Amino acid sequence: MTDSDRSLEARKASANVGVSVGANVADIAETVKAYARQETLGPLRGLGRYLGFGLAGALCIGLGIILLAVGILRLLQAETDSTFTGSLSWIPYLIVVVLLAVVAGLFAMRIANKRSL
Repeated sequence: MTDSDRSLEARKASANVGVSVGANVADIAETVKAYARQETLGPLRGLGRYLGFGLAGALCIGLGIILLAVGILRLLQAETDSTFTGSLSWIPYLIVVVLLAVVAGLFAMRIANKRSL
């Protein structure tokens, strides 16, 4: 083997090492990107789903409570004949506000109990 053959083989080997290192760096960078996507996008999708269902549930419960309160108010106004007429017409409103305050208090107690666990 001559010196030129050895020098040619050395150049080929060093070129292969350069390509190998470049490929390894690209592979490592791609692996890190894939890992970062997996560890950030997956939990964010789960969080978005959790928040979406929570907001939808809160909206439904809120709407139901409002409709129930209006129904109770109309029931008190219509079915009590002359009990809440004239200067006492504000009492059904007070009763509904007190009921709503009790419901809000129950929700607050339930939330406080879950946080203490």
